[in-house]
Amino acid sequence: MLPLADTVAVALTPFHYACLVLGVGMLLWDTVEVGRNDAVNLTNAVYGARILSRKTVIYVAGVGVVFGAVFSSGVIETARKGIFDPGMLTLDQALTVFASVYLVDTILLYSYSAYGMPVSTTACLVFELLGASFAVKFFDIVHWDKSGMVISGIVMSIILSGFASFLIHRAVRGAIRDRTTQLSTLLLHGGWVGGAMAAALCYFMLLKGMKGVHFIKDFRKMLAEEYGFGEIAVVLVLWGVFAIVIHMLLVFFRKKAARLLFPVLAVLGMLSLSFAFGQNDLANCASPGLAVVALINNADKAVAEAVELTVPWWQLLICGLLLLVGMTTRNAHRVTKAEIRAGSQTDHVALWAPKWCIGLAGWFLRFRSRTDSLAPQVTYTPAGKKMHYDVLRACTITSVSACVIATASSLKLPVSTTYVTFAAVLATGLADRIFQRGDSALKLGRMIWVISSWFICAGIAAVAAGLVCRLVLHFSLAGIVIALAANFAVRQIVKKRSAEQERRVEEEAYERAHPDEFALEDER
Repeated sequence: MLPLADTVAVALTPFHYACLVLGVGMLLWDTVEVGRNDAVNLTNAVYGARILSRKTVIYVAGVGVVFGAVFSSGVIETARKGIFDPGMLTLDQALTVFASVYLVDTILLYSYSAYGMPVSTTACLVFELLGASFAVKFFDIVHWDKSGMVISGIVMSIILSGFASFLIHRAVRGAIRDRTTQLSTLLLHGGWVGGAMAAALCYFMLLKGMKGVHFIKDFRKMLAEEYGFGEIAVVLVLWGVFAIVIHMLLVFFRKKAARLLFPVLAVLGMLSLSFAFGQNDLANCASPGLAVVALINNADKAVAEAVELTVPWWQLLICGLLLLVGMTTRNAHRVTKAEIRAGSQTDHVALWAPKWCIGLAGWFLRFRSRTDSLAPQVTYTPAGKKMHYDVLRACTITSVSACVIATASSLKLPVSTTYVTFAAVLATGLADRIFQRGDSALKLGRMIWVISSWFICAGIAAVAAGLVCRLVLHFSLAGIVIALAANFAVRQIVKKRSAEQERRVEEEAYERAHPDEFALEDER
């Protein structure tokens, strides 16, 4: 092992102040970029089912994000010093690592958002930290066991979300079908279905996701010691209570309660998912910048000691508000539209995927069953907007995703909201057999392309962060200027090309939806 960095006072230089300005500026920028990409995935299910308008759904989800941000300090430690050992670095080296992560992360997230591609901030951060720290000290500095555990947690969260979403949605779809507002059906099945979803959200969000809060700690201890309630017993009791409450509401309020049951559950699931996101994913964008501030403010201490400092709640709150700002941008809407369309139950969608992905999807679809789709028929809102999901599917997506992420937060594991929600969208789509008609090869091809891009992104993040780190270490201030210039140059190229692709995709989708119109043009 290499020796720890010396614990001596360091005179701050222009390079240190430049890293401070860069760290704070990039913290603000990166948090907005995370809002553009990761955070908007919180709203896809509710917005895709047209339960709320896009503007309303963003601000409702933003409440959960901001509130959850204040409780993210447990996860933030994993992202800030769990991937590598900052105590083995000098002040200059540590600042360079964190600055390099931001220089790569901002343009990587912007590029993916511009093309409507959901990507994981968590995975980007993990591989950027691995690449940058490896570029400084090679193998010895990396916590390979912890890094492996984080990466394994990301993979397992995807698998868990996918399997749970498929099984749960197939069960509730089999019971309720498309009769989500029919009173007689809900009097029979609404209690156990809605009660299970509400109980899961209550248990995983409060008793698991917030188990570090003193009130929750005391409550869990009281249940275990005074009443002898194990975790399974708690879930069963919650399920029973919520099932009875929902059934009584249906009995007393009849059709009004039937009409509101699943939309309300979907919105509650989205709020829970937003809270879990703010609690977990905030660490990914906030930790490098907050670590830079801590290092500069405590330059007289060892690097390992400086990054041990507690993060003030108001700094986390500001980051949560910036996430909300990012969710309102144009690129955020582009990511939302693309993911909703990829899992849509409609026939024709405006999407892009490489030909090899569409070809591979076509090969997979040769083995699909010939049975009819379980998804309801496509309907439209009074304003003429397509309903890409129904409310039952929206409930499954938000509930399962929130429970998976809350569990990861309780274990202080940073996982990907993007990957978890995307897996839920794909799995519920498979459960509903949405790939039976229309642009099925294009939709499945897009999903294959998105998943493939996750692996591509991990490689780009590690290599680019390592190269930028070496550049800044070698050229100091000049290296920062060069990296920033490259960042802005790539941004302009991506902005222009993504806008052109968006226009072309919309035109091609219109042509597929109106073949007769274009056939007449060809004859003329």
